[in-house]
Amino acid sequence: MHSTKYLTYAAIALATAVFAASAGCSQGATESDHAKTENVADSSDVVDSGNTEEQTEGDDMAEQSETSIKTGVYKNAVCCHDPQIILADGTYYMTGSHQILAKSDDLKAWSYIGNGNNVFDNLFSGDLDAFKYVGKNEEGGYSVWAANTFYNETMGKYVMYFCTTSSYIKSNLCMAVADEPGGKYTYTDTILYSGFTSSHAAETDIYDVLGEDADLSEYLKLGGYDNNKWPNCIDPAVFTDEENRMWMVYGSWSGGIFLLELDPATGKPLHPIEEAAKGGEDAPDPYYGYRLVGGGHHAVEGPYITYSKETGYYYLFVSYGGLTSDGGYQIRQFRSENPTGPYVDAAGNRLGDEENYMSYGLKMMGNYTLPSLSVTYMAPGGQSVFQDEKGEYYIVYHQRFDDGQEFHEPRVHKLLMTKDGWFTAAPFEYTGDESISSMCENADVTPDMLNGTFYVLNHGLEVNDLVNKPVKCLFEDGKITAMEDGTITGGTYELTDGEAYVSVTIDGQEYEGCAFTMTDEAGNNTLCISAKGDNNETVWAVKYLQ
Repeated sequence: MHSTKYLTYAAIALATAVFAASAGCSQGATESDHAKTENVADSSDVVDSGNTEEQTEGDDMAEQSETSIKTGVYKNAVCCHDPQIILADGTYYMTGSHQILAKSDDLKAWSYIGNGNNVFDNLFSGDLDAFKYVGKNEEGGYSVWAANTFYNETMGKYVMYFCTTSSYIKSNLCMAVADEPGGKYTYTDTILYSGFTSSHAAETDIYDVLGEDADLSEYLKLGGYDNNKWPNCIDPAVFTDEENRMWMVYGSWSGGIFLLELDPATGKPLHPIEEAAKGGEDAPDPYYGYRLVGGGHHAVEGPYITYSKETGYYYLFVSYGGLTSDGGYQIRQFRSENPTGPYVDAAGNRLGDEENYMSYGLKMMGNYTLPSLSVTYMAPGGQSVFQDEKGEYYIVYHQRFDDGQEFHEPRVHKLLMTKDGWFTAAPFEYTGDESISSMCENADVTPDMLNGTFYVLNHGLEVNDLVNKPVKCLFEDGKITAMEDGTITGGTYELTDGEAYVSVTIDGQEYEGCAFTMTDEAGNNTLCISAKGDNNETVWAVKYLQ
């Protein structure tokens, strides 16, 4: 979710409160508000109108002239911050912050089940147990953030993990259960606490876990919570490992991202007391578990882990930066051979509490624009990953825009696996016509099809409000030539016939990825490349087709 150091959201004051526009959601969207487009009559909405010539219809991949590229933007009928999706009985269910619950049959048309209410049946009744410790937020309401739904086979229940919070360190992780994925969910327990002081630790369960005589000095600094070292208990996400053991990753800013195993019989944490007592490098904390990445109150949050049986790796996705449209929010990726780590980036480095944290983690996307987008995309993040019935991988996140507002929408992009085992994302919203599987099969792209004009976008490593813009380049016979001034001067590319894997070298840096066709958000046919480098940068390249 986020640190209140940068932005405090207006939270839900009552169980029946309507989801407010102050949370960044439009109140005017409708279910028909999907994939709006507009035709371009001139080049004003297109990046750098130049002298690109339209190829003949006889070419394998005849491209559009620059002034004929349609512009548009995908519009989602629902608004959901920190979205997470599960598939149950052929229907997709999305949940996230601020008591949002929605459903879809195709990942494109969404409708609300709950919108600021109607998700829980008892959260705001009785003694308000979920808020007893944290209390009210700065606006005088109750914050319910970053819900994550998981079907627990042992319990035979859908379990929703979420956080309640009142400050940038004082937070709870809670759980609720339902018989159906659409709820309603019944709050059952609070399972983890952060932000306590020496005089308020007894209000948590830490003495129940560690013993009534436990020495808590390790968690404190001058009597207060040492949040540079220990987590803020928000942003929970549950996954199963190769052996079907359940784990919960969580944390935001503060001491970084942490991990605890869960008891499948109860859905509650199994605190690693014995493992912690053994000590040694990377030993877990007996209460908070394994520290995976981050620390020092740096802008790393919103963790999500998925295991890929195809590669044998556990992939950790996190958000960097401040979540506002000008805060530099973005999506990063690490991986490990074990659920407990160590997690490394594409350069092979681990992230601790380094001040230059922005140099670590494979950056999947940040602020960007492309010729067919009618608005610049800003601050993608709050991400999670899921699979469909065929095992295809997708990433879902919330997207802001360069429109002077904090309005945001959930977005779903298909994920692709590079030859060296890293996820990259398709440049455009999922449409269902991507000519490729997540494992980069069946793309039907040949080397000759790559000849032509591409708009090459490097997402860089910056954490700021600057927009990454594409450079128009000519791809021809294995060589890349920049057709305008920009961040790219030239390079080479290679696609093996019969494969979707592509290798692109730009200004001496090699990027590995996949090539495929798909329809963009304005309705243009495109040929895309999505590739990553061992410098932790991601490159997208888009060719607009007739």
